Amino acid sequence: MENPEKIKVGVIGVGALGRHHARLYAQNPGAEVVGIFDVQSETAQKVGAEFGFKVFDSWETLAEQCDALSVAVPATYHGSTTLPLLAMKKHILVEKPIAATVEETEQMVKAARENAVVFGVGHVERFNPAMDYLESCHTTPRFIEVHRLAKFPPARPGLLPRGTEVSVILDLMIHDIDLVLSLVKSEVESIDVFGAPVLSATEDIVNARIKFVNGCCAVLTASRVSQDPVRRFKVFQEDNCISMDLGNHCGTLLKRSGSDIVKEDVELEEKNALAEELDNFLNAVRQTKATGTVADTKVSGVQGLKALQLAVAIEKEARRYNEQYGFKFGPAAE
Repeated sequence: MENPEKIKVGVIGVGALGRHHARLYAQNPGAEVVGIFDVQSETAQKVGAEFGFKVFDSWETLAEQCDALSVAVPATYHGSTTLPLLAMKKHILVEKPIAATVEETEQMVKAARENAVVFGVGHVERFNPAMDYLESCHTTPRFIEVHRLAKFPPARPGLLPRGTEVSVILDLMIHDIDLVLSLVKSEVESIDVFGAPVLSATEDIVNARIKFVNGCCAVLTASRVSQDPVRRFKVFQEDNCISMDLGNHCGTLLKRSGSDIVKEDVELEEKNALAEELDNFLNAVRQTKATGTVADTKVSGVQGLKALQLAVAIEKEARRYNEQYGFKFGPAAE
C-alpha cells in the first residue's frame, strides 16, 4: 500500500513483548507511535529512552490521543485494562491469551461489538510462515500432533516469572489450540488431559487429546520446564503428512506415490510474524475508519474467545485429573 494513512497508536505494557510492539510500530510506515505506558515506570522510561518514545504517566492520557492500542500486560489484567479502552471506542490488539477467564472475554467481545471497534488477539503463530504453508495446502486433517516445549522463564524482582500467573495451557498451549481450531473447523466432541505443576503453582506441563465431531483428533503437549525449546506441528491427512518446525521456519512433506512414500523439503518465506500481525491490525483499523464497517483482524476477538473456551475446558480437566489421583499443587497454590 502506497502512502497509507497513519494510525495513531500506543502500547500499554512494554515488558518483554510489549517492547517489541512499540519498536515494530515505529518501523511501520502506516503507524504513528503516540507513546507508551507501563505500571512499572522504570521499565517504561527505559524503553522510552531506548527508542525515543514519549512515556505517559497514565494509560487514560495515552489512550485519549490514540486511534488504536496494543495491550501487552499480564494476562490476568487483560480484562481490566482492555474494557475501559473499548468503552472509549479505541481499536484494540490484546496479546494472547485474550483474557484469563471466559467471563471477562465475553464482556470484552460484547464491548467491542457495541462500540463498533476493531478487536484483535495477538496469536502471532497464525502469521508464522509454516502456518501460511499449511493454509495454502487446504488441509483436511485426520490427526494433528503438536509439541511446544520451552525453558522455565527467569525470575523477576517482585513479580512471578513471566507467564506463570496462568497455567502453561493459557501461557503456551493456547497458541496451538488456536492453530488447531483454525485448521479443523469442527466442534469438539471430547477431551482427555493430563497436567501437572513442577516449578510453579499452576500446570507447567500438559498433554491434551482433543477429539472433534468430524473425526479428527489432535494431541497437544506443552511444557515450560524443558531444557531445549521445541515448536513442532504435524498434520496427517489421507495421503500425506506435513511436518512443520514453527521455531526454525522449515518443514517436510511426506506423500504417497504409488506404493512408496516420497519426502520433500518445504521452503518457507522468512518474515517477521509479529510485524505482519501488527500490520494486519493497522490495516483492519484503517479499513474500518474508511468504510464505517468493522473489519476483522486475522484473529478476531470471537476467535480468541473460542480458543480460550477450549483452553479453560482443558485446564478444568487437568485439575479434575489431579484431584482424582490426589496429585497436589505446590504451596503457592494453597
